Amino acid sequence: HDLTLAEFGMLEAIHHLGPMPLGDIQRKILVSSGGVTYVADSLEKRGLIRREPSVSDRRVRIAALTEQGEELIREIFPEHERLLERTMSGLDPGEQEEASSLIRRLGMRAARFEEE
Repeated sequence: HDLTLAEFGMLEAIHHLGPMPLGDIQRKILVSSGGVTYVADSLEKRGLIRREPSVSDRRVRIAALTEQGEELIREIFPEHERLLERTMSGLDPGEQEEASSLIRRLGMRAARFEEE
């Protein structure tokens, strides 16, 4: 779909969690602060997201999906979901739960690297 993994991650995060600050997206998709800006620039140029100032903090920019971005992620996410299900089908239900838990723990640990 002509998206990088980080671009897909940003669209998916906003789609599921709603508009959010770029810093929050950065921690969710595990890219550097420069990386999240680069990804947001790319998606904004393509008309898939828009950045708006935060009403509570002028330093913060909120990323939101445009109508075009929402249409794209709604179109492609089911394919991604099917791929994840096929991938996880190699594990029994208990192993799937354990794998999901371990992946979440790794993601949370990786997110803390920015804070250190």
